[in-house]
Amino acid sequence: MNIVILAAGQGKRMRSSLPKVLHAIAGRPMLAHVIATARVVSARQPNARIVVVVGHGADSVRTAFADMRDVGFVVQEPQRGTGHAVMQALPLLADDAHTLVLYGDVPLVTAATLERLVVAAERDVALLTVTLDDPAGYGRIVRGDGLVKRIVEQRDATPAERTLREVNTGMLVAPTHKLRRWLAALTDDNAQREYYLTDIVAQAVAEGVAVHAVHPDAVEETLGVNSRAQLAQLERLYQRRCADALLEHGVTLADPARIDVRGELSCGVEVFIDVGCVFEGRVMLGDGARIGPHNVLRNCSVGAGTEVYGFCYLDGATIGAHANIGPFARMRPSVTLADEVHIGNFVEVKNSTLGDGSKANHLAYVGDATVGARVNIGAGTIIANYDGANKHRTLIGDDVHTGSNSVLVAPVEVGAGATIAAGSTVSKAAPAGKLTVARAKQVTIEGWKRPPKKTK
Repeated sequence: MNIVILAAGQGKRMRSSLPKVLHAIAGRPMLAHVIATARVVSARQPNARIVVVVGHGADSVRTAFADMRDVGFVVQEPQRGTGHAVMQALPLLADDAHTLVLYGDVPLVTAATLERLVVAAERDVALLTVTLDDPAGYGRIVRGDGLVKRIVEQRDATPAERTLREVNTGMLVAPTHKLRRWLAALTDDNAQREYYLTDIVAQAVAEGVAVHAVHPDAVEETLGVNSRAQLAQLERLYQRRCADALLEHGVTLADPARIDVRGELSCGVEVFIDVGCVFEGRVMLGDGARIGPHNVLRNCSVGAGTEVYGFCYLDGATIGAHANIGPFARMRPSVTLADEVHIGNFVEVKNSTLGDGSKANHLAYVGDATVGARVNIGAGTIIANYDGANKHRTLIGDDVHTGSNSVLVAPVEVGAGATIAAGSTVSKAAPAGKLTVARAKQVTIEGWKRPPKKTK
């Protein structure tokens, strides 16, 4: 199986310097969605290959997908139509296989639909078509004996043909050795002076090759993007697809229209997700987890029974079971929180671990620290991990209590069971089981008067 993805268009209506196929749906370029679907189809076909035809912004597109070793790229320059685009890919295509043609700006097509299209082609040709309530502007499918006989553009259609509602999507499968011959016979004898891929249908019918039509599971699979408004429309369609899958899995969504999944979200049973949440990268929510409103979770694992209150930003955190996070908390990368940890409002944790039952309930910064179990980090506690050039680590033993507005200046170790007095600045090791006080002596200045304000 050869898979050719056409991605050379400029997308002038996007009004952007970014190549159209690099505009994102669910946090990934549209072209990435199409390649991912192509990979699913190709994985079930022997010796499959994927070729992307680039043009406008070709270097940017290549760079964006430089890590995809299984994808070939060819350049269409100048851009002279869809038939001309497929011609550029021919040197990389195997003649003894079929070729599937896709579009880099049609990101919602599913592997299930494409696999039906491939099966329908067998040794013939198959088109993906769709029936629209309003087909104005699309090429109509003219059938005979159940097969496609021709595609007629609206400007060339008779009044009777214009009443037809089945239209061409541009996606097709054809035997490569025949496709090569049909492409060579295309002409640019049209108003746009371009070579149209759809013109091969007439050649196939003339040779007696059957042309089959396959419908997608949903019309949205065939929608393309030519403007910011259409991009936004497809974003919501994609997100609704994700929401429906979560609901089917048993997740409770406060509002299926107000969730954004920009990666892979997996959920256990009895999970609740409130409105306005964004999930990026790979996120796993354990059984009974509750995610409050307007949270962002990126590459996180949330344990069973854990609740994340509203307005938190969690990035790269592994959170244990029955923990409480937020509201207004921030987890920066490389954070591991054990079971029953409490992270409260306006607390930031970065590159640290907190043991079972430890708490930082409000107004604290925990950076580059290893914190034991049952530790209470008081309000306003700062772990000063940066000396202006390098980061240093702090070790805090089990059952430690730090008083409000204390500062631990790394590198420093606080022994198990120690208590740090409020307002202390600790820069040396604090012994286990003892109270450490490190603050300036309080002094009252007799006779001092506040200076008066200057009159204007």
